[in-house]
Amino acid sequence: MQNFDKITIQEMSKDDMLLIIQALDYTGKNTKIDDFLTLKDSFIEELSLLSEIPEKDFVDYLQKETQSF
Repeated sequence: MQNFDKITIQEMSKDDMLLIIQALDYTGKNTKIDDFLTLKDSFIEELSLLSEIPEKDFVDYLQKETQSF
């Protein structure tokens, strides 16, 4: 088994990115465990930097992109 430290953005679909963000948000809000919300925010921050889209617009962008198919 290979060890890895990072997964490249090319290996993840926009659908998967949105699903992960929504799952972290739902879990954080429903369990009251802030670590899930912190991880969601970090995930959005990193992905928005890579995609050069402002954080506040990133989730909207993913939603539009995944609904256009």
